Amino acid sequence: MTHHPPIVSHNDAHARSLLPDAEPPRQLVAADGTPPGEPLVPDPAEQAERIDLIRRLRLPTSAEPAFDAIARDMANATGFLYGFINLFLDEQTFIGLHQPPPGSGHVVINRTMRLDHGWCPEVIARRNPLPLRNVHLSPRFSGNPVVDAVGIKSYFGAPLIHPSGVVLGTACVTDPEKRPLSQAAMIRDEVSAHGQQVMDLIIRDYRP
Repeated sequence: MTHHPPIVSHNDAHARSLLPDAEPPRQLVAADGTPPGEPLVPDPAEQAERIDLIRRLRLPTSAEPAFDAIARDMANATGFLYGFINLFLDEQTFIGLHQPPPGSGHVVINRTMRLDHGWCPEVIARRNPLPLRNVHLSPRFSGNPVVDAVGIKSYFGAPLIHPSGVVLGTACVTDPEKRPLSQAAMIRDEVSAHGQQVMDLIIRDYRP
C-alpha cells in the first residue's frame, strides 16, 4: 500500500517537516498508564481482526459521499472546522471528511494518516468516547504531532463499534480553538450521535 504523507498544508510547508517518518512506535494497547508523549498503536491481533471485517463488509477504503455528508453534518453541528469518519486499516483512512477549503488559511488534510498519530488510537483502545476540549490540559494528549502540524487544540472522538464487538474506527471532530467546559457534553453527544448514524448506515448497507 502506498504511504501518503499524513498531513499536507498547501500554504504551510513547515507542517510537512513536523511529521517525518521516525522509528517505529512502541506497541501499546492499554488506554491507561501510557507515559506522556508515548505513541499508542493498535494491538496487532485486534488490528488484523478489524481489517478482516472491514474487507468482508466491503466497506469503502477511500472517499465516500454518504460518509462525507455525515462528517460535514457532524462538524457543522459541533462548530468544528474538521470532521472525520475514520477506519483503521493499514493507515487511518478518512472515508468521511469535512475540512476548510483550499485557500482558507487552514491546513488541508489528506485522506490518510499514520496509525500512531492523532487521538483516535486512544479511542480505539478505550472503546469509549474521548472528549478533549483543550488537548493542552494534559501532557499525555498535548504531545502529539497533529498539535504542531495542524494547530489542533480540541478533539472529540467516539468509537465505531460493530455488532460483532469489533471497533472499526472512529467518528471525530478537531479544531484549532479550545472549547469551554460548558460545551463539552453537547459536543460529545453530537459526535456520538453521528457515530451511531455511521453504524446504522454500515449495518443497513454493508454485510459480509
